[in-house]
Amino acid sequence: MSKNIATLGVVVVVAAAAAGGGYWYGTRHVPLPAVALPGSAAPPKANGGGQAAAGSQAVSVETIKVGTAPMPQTITAVGSLRSDESVTLRPETAGRIKEIAFQEGQRVVKGTPLVRLDSAIPQAEHEQAKANAWLAKTKYERAVDLAKQKFISGQARDEAESNMKVAEAALQLAQAKLAKTEIRAPFSGIIGLRTVSVGDYVKEGADLVNLEAIDPLKVDFRVPEIYLRQVQPGQSLTVTLDAMPGASYDGKVIAVNPLVDAAGRAIVIRAQVRNADTMLRPGMFARVKLITRDQADAVVVPEQALVPQGTERFVFKVVDNKATRVRVETGQRRDAMVEVLSGLSPGDIVVTAGQLKLRDGVPVASVAPRDPKAGPPDVQGMQAPASPAPEASASPIAPANAAPVKSGGLSPRQPKS
Repeated sequence: MSKNIATLGVVVVVAAAAAGGGYWYGTRHVPLPAVALPGSAAPPKANGGGQAAAGSQAVSVETIKVGTAPMPQTITAVGSLRSDESVTLRPETAGRIKEIAFQEGQRVVKGTPLVRLDSAIPQAEHEQAKANAWLAKTKYERAVDLAKQKFISGQARDEAESNMKVAEAALQLAQAKLAKTEIRAPFSGIIGLRTVSVGDYVKEGADLVNLEAIDPLKVDFRVPEIYLRQVQPGQSLTVTLDAMPGASYDGKVIAVNPLVDAAGRAIVIRAQVRNADTMLRPGMFARVKLITRDQADAVVVPEQALVPQGTERFVFKVVDNKATRVRVETGQRRDAMVEVLSGLSPGDIVVTAGQLKLRDGVPVASVAPRDPKAGPPDVQGMQAPASPAPEASASPIAPANAAPVKSGGLSPRQPKS
């Protein structure tokens, strides 16, 4: 009985070894079938047909249609605001201030009296000159009558006429001196801050107060001399100020200085800006954008469509689904767009991505531009083929719940307690 059990055990061991060796040999030498991943190319064929198909396959590129956009040619500069008219009032004669007829910061119109000096002495001199002029005129009229009656000579009549004219001139001089005691506004504007008070004695030319006309305002700025031919009176501009964020004011060039500044090789330009709300003030720092050419329908392409080669610029234009390299002449750039002066027309299709794979005559296929904000391509479902499950084989190891096999009367080894 024990001999039969031993023989059966040897048979089981040999069968398990044979089954394991067969499984190992089959998995080691049988090639797995090729599985194509989604989106990848098909496995090449042995007869070379795949290479022929790849040679005629269109290159995938991103394209865009050439359009038009406003592309005004501008020059940016910085400058300062100036009053349209500005003056510091000063007396022409010495005297004591009798009256100040304005409030600081007040708006005044042309001809409004602002400051009056003491006019007592000039007024007296005027009255004196007026009386002398009347007396001289009376003597002249009497001399004319006497000369007609031959009572006086013609020389005496001429002397009387001369004295009358001298007296009249003295009267005019006295009137002028009297008028100089009153200072009036030479133009309409806003009064500044005065530096004198009533009762002050001022000399000729002493500063009294400033008067500013601030609607409109002038803007003085400089541009390099290379823009001399592009700048001319009448051009439009836009003025912005750091002190007033978000606000802009339109203006026009009114004059260009014929003298180029030799120190900075710059042209001084003066423009005029409306200031109806009087928010702008003379002396403020201004940023100027001068429009030298207003191009409302310029041909534009994205910057990434350009292919530079040396000093030249090229683009790939799609014609009949084939790439054609075209030389273009570019202008100014703004907001990632480039103005095309020659070489393209509105409606043309140009390549914006994938130019490195192109040459003249290569077939192309347009694809939608990929959003740079998107993540990596979706790989869901792109799983490698699963390995084949191992075949079931007989194992000499008995299950855990199997009863112990008795061999040769030997009992299983018991663990030590």
